[in-house]
Amino acid sequence: MAKASASLEHMYRVFTKPEGKDSKLAQIEQHLSDNLSDFLSQHVVTNAKSLEEIEKDFNAYQVPEQPEFVSEHAEVLLEKLVAHSVNTYSPTFIGHMTSALPYFHLPLAKLLVGLNQNLVKIETSKAFTPLERQVLGMMHQLIYSDPPSFYETHLHSAKQSLGAFCSGGTIANITALWVARNKALKADGKFRGVSQQGIAAGLKHYGYGALGILSSRRGHYSLSKAMDALGLGREQMLLLDCPTQRLSPEKALELAKQYEDDGNKLLALVGIAGTTETGHVDPLDELADVAKEIGCHFHVDAAWGAATLFSKTHRQKLKGIERADSVTMDAHKQMYVPMGAGMVVFKNPEDSNAVRHHAQYILRAGSKDLGATTLEGSRNGMAMMVYASMNIFGRQGYELLIDQSIEKALTFANLIERHPDFELITAPTLSLLTYRVCPKQVQEYKSLTIQNNDLLDRLTVAVQKQQREAGKSFVSRTRLTVEKYHQKAVTVFRVVLANPLTTVEDLENILEEQLDIAKKTKSWKEMMSRLEQIPLDSRSVVNK
Repeated sequence: MAKASASLEHMYRVFTKPEGKDSKLAQIEQHLSDNLSDFLSQHVVTNAKSLEEIEKDFNAYQVPEQPEFVSEHAEVLLEKLVAHSVNTYSPTFIGHMTSALPYFHLPLAKLLVGLNQNLVKIETSKAFTPLERQVLGMMHQLIYSDPPSFYETHLHSAKQSLGAFCSGGTIANITALWVARNKALKADGKFRGVSQQGIAAGLKHYGYGALGILSSRRGHYSLSKAMDALGLGREQMLLLDCPTQRLSPEKALELAKQYEDDGNKLLALVGIAGTTETGHVDPLDELADVAKEIGCHFHVDAAWGAATLFSKTHRQKLKGIERADSVTMDAHKQMYVPMGAGMVVFKNPEDSNAVRHHAQYILRAGSKDLGATTLEGSRNGMAMMVYASMNIFGRQGYELLIDQSIEKALTFANLIERHPDFELITAPTLSLLTYRVCPKQVQEYKSLTIQNNDLLDRLTVAVQKQQREAGKSFVSRTRLTVEKYHQKAVTVFRVVLANPLTTVEDLENILEEQLDIAKKTKSWKEMMSRLEQIPLDSRSVVNK
């Protein structure tokens, strides 16, 4: 492949003079602008190529010595990268929380890259700083509904912040618990605070054996990352089983009291508004009562479910979220913004000051620099994408998207329940659900189903893998402990019905494809063989 010579002229052209309209990069840009779905369907290859094979295309470990023409490199990207990426735009890609994006984000993304703002400080962002503050204010009002005077006071205050913009839910959760830790071990008399003297000094000063957080086992893995990063230790993460997929307030209160009776302090109670595996919402109002009784921080991880608040029909499913001290939300999920748009919102604007940092060269005391209260320093202006989406969609537009996603999930659940060879495991609360292939003959007799759970697990794994490799559609899988099978863990398909382009016909085709794959597996044939060996009269006596 031809290489460009390294020269100042070449470098100048890379920065200032794009290649002509017939260049490969220009063609890609035009195709993306004209029809993103068509571009992806043409260039994302559906035939199987193993990760090991793909790794061979990326095994060079030295920086290339010579420059490469942009168009030449564009060809490489199409062949090696784009062709073997994931078509998240596809209406049959229903296995993850990544979805199709509205077309207007493509030109906006180009504008964002071109401006290359850095939101750490006003000097490198200017108008982007008040815009980000406005976006956080909109989210705060969506959750807490404070009066206009509240936002007039706090929206652009240099002394407080209504929240923090960040790259995603993980950083948002860590930020919320960072604030909770610093408030729990705040400066008091001779103690200068945990941010100055550290965890050991803080625990000693307050007389705590340890600091812990409590959530259900459906809590996101970022919570354990937070425990590690904040120096609290993963062993202080109290997890409760939830066979109903929701955290029990009674059990949470009992465990919290026991933890504190043992000489510890419960730092935070975490409620989930839209679990990543099943989409369930914890009883937030009751959990707020528990947090109040214990006297701990109440955090709600609503990375997935917060957008439900746009819907007048479904917002009551998050009743109690307005009592949370902090809320995590991800705009790159159900607000249909590109990846990298997470937020944590604080009920009390003063809470942001628990983690305020200053540096004379960049984050001066008294300034409105956003980096003073964010875990991340340099950040791009993703708030612009959220701002644009909220203006272009409006609350009513988001309400329409949320309502149709939940309705589509209910429709798919109905399709599964009506199909004799599928079993619905968790019905949708929001737009997630889980199910599995389970032959009619086995499903009719509960004890046979329990006896065959291991085979059904293997069947689910085999179908999910083969369907993924075939490339026509994609569902993910997970393991859940469910009441129906005496709290035994079972392997299930997990789907997310958030793509507005997904049709009922797509869902019917996915089930048909799964059943065709299933009937050719060893597990299916073994189950049929086992069933044939049981006399019909014995089944009626033993298995019903």
